[in-house]
Amino acid sequence: MSVANLAGYLQRFFTDRLLGQLDASPHTVASYRDTFRLLLKFASRHYHRQASDLQMEDLDAKLVSVFLKHLEHDRHNRARTRNNRLSAIRAFFGYVGVNEPALANHCQRVLAIPQKRFERGPVEFLSREETEALLKAPDDTTWLGRRDLLLLQVAVQTGLRNSELIRLRRQDVELDAGTHIKCLGKGRKARCTPLGADLAARLSDWLAHRPPESTTPVFPTARGTAMSSDALQRLVERHVKAAARTCPSLRKKRVTPHTLRHTLAMTLLQSGVDITVIALWLGHESIETTQTYLHADMAMKEAARARTAPGKTPPHRYRPNDKLLAFLEAL
Repeated sequence: MSVANLAGYLQRFFTDRLLGQLDASPHTVASYRDTFRLLLKFASRHYHRQASDLQMEDLDAKLVSVFLKHLEHDRHNRARTRNNRLSAIRAFFGYVGVNEPALANHCQRVLAIPQKRFERGPVEFLSREETEALLKAPDDTTWLGRRDLLLLQVAVQTGLRNSELIRLRRQDVELDAGTHIKCLGKGRKARCTPLGADLAARLSDWLAHRPPESTTPVFPTARGTAMSSDALQRLVERHVKAAARTCPSLRKKRVTPHTLRHTLAMTLLQSGVDITVIALWLGHESIETTQTYLHADMAMKEAARARTAPGKTPPHRYRPNDKLLAFLEAL
């Protein structure tokens, strides 16, 4: 295989492929950027060379496999994070393999590295009592308290993702007929989420005291700038800690901004909303993602079990009458 400089391929991947062809979101570009920063630093230490001096042949399947182990064992990343990093690496090698036939076999070996299976934990969500305690935690006599309360109410009622919440601008809030919030979610899919009358009125009052420009952040920092994801996380943690004083069950839960999204989904499900509507509401690309909430709701399962009456037919196990089928059944 001829020696090929890695820098040129990587730069074209970001500029031509991600930004030019796919018009990838800033979040996607940042995620891919962080993956290759980690990978290149690891490869530089491994080969004792500067990242700009690395060649395509240096990033082979063996090195990538060792890098993935490094993420899990040394950086203590979970399998989900490891898989996300591998997805970014696969995207790059898929691009190179198509555009440089001479490197096709090299890229194919990297593309053959499998994702790691992992156990999905139960979906964490808040009960009605926990949600009410959380919404009572902010001090609405202060500017920050009113902002925090409104943000938590919007999160619980709309189920917006973390990035969607902090990117909300005045132009995204429609307060005329059919009040709703517009957002651009994963995969640049636009969707509209309805607002209740009470929340719409509070948002209207809040925005009346904000700068009139269409790009004004709905939930700004004290300096008027857009909130960061870390600031959003700290905001939720602070109010959960305060709410736990009156609602002790919150102390046993790890509540993040995404937990509020799960809470909205479970509220809709328990209210009898069809799962396909919930998928549209949350902006899920596949209904399979939404079905995880069906498994999380033990109360619905117990209610279904209570409605199941024992039949009159005695229990009977299937017994294959064919030797080959019997062999397969015994495996």
